[in-house]
Amino acid sequence: MADYFADDPRTNRERMLAGDLYISDDPESARESQRAVLLQTKYAAAYVEDQDAARPLLAELLGGLGEDAHVKPPIFVDYGTYITVGARTFINYNLTALDVAPITIGEDCQIGPNVQLLTPTHPVEPQPRRDRLEAAQPITIGDNVWLGGGAIVLPGVSIGDNSVIGAGAVVTKDIPANSLAVGNPARVIREI
Repeated sequence: MADYFADDPRTNRERMLAGDLYISDDPESARESQRAVLLQTKYAAAYVEDQDAARPLLAELLGGLGEDAHVKPPIFVDYGTYITVGARTFINYNLTALDVAPITIGEDCQIGPNVQLLTPTHPVEPQPRRDRLEAAQPITIGDNVWLGGGAIVLPGVSIGDNSVIGAGAVVTKDIPANSLAVGNPARVIREI
C-alpha cells in the first residue's frame, strides 16, 4: 500500500479539513463527533416537548442556521459545525448529513424525509482495516431547491438554484440551476 502520509506532518484532522486523504482516528475529531451525538440527541428530545425551545440546541449543533429554518428530528451528522442551513429552509425527518467537508444548504429549500448528504469518499483499492483512508468534498445546495424523499447527494456535488431532485434520486454530478433531475444516477430531464 502507498504511504499517503510520507513527509506530511499534519494530523489526520488537519488532512480531513483540507480535503485530503486521512484516517478517521483523530482524537479531536472523536470529541467533536461525540459533541454532535449529544446535541442531536438533546435536540430530538427537546423538540418533542417544545419546538421553539429546542431551536437553540440545533443552532449550537450546526455551523449556521438561518432565520425561520426548520429541521424535524432526528438529524444525524458527523460534526454539525460544517453544515449551514439557509433562512426559511424546511428539512423533514431523518436527514443524514455527513459533514466531513462543508455542506451548504441555501435559503427557501425543501428537503424531504430520509435525505442523505454525503461528503466522505474512499479510495477504491483494498486497504488494511487499520489504515482505512477517507477524503471529503463539499456539497452545495442552492436557493429554492427541492430534494425529494430518499434523495442521496454524493461528495463534491453542487445543485443550482430553483432545481428539483426527484424522490430516491442519487445525485452523482452537478445539477444546473432551474433543472428537474431524477433517477440513479440522477439526470436532468427538463428545465424548470
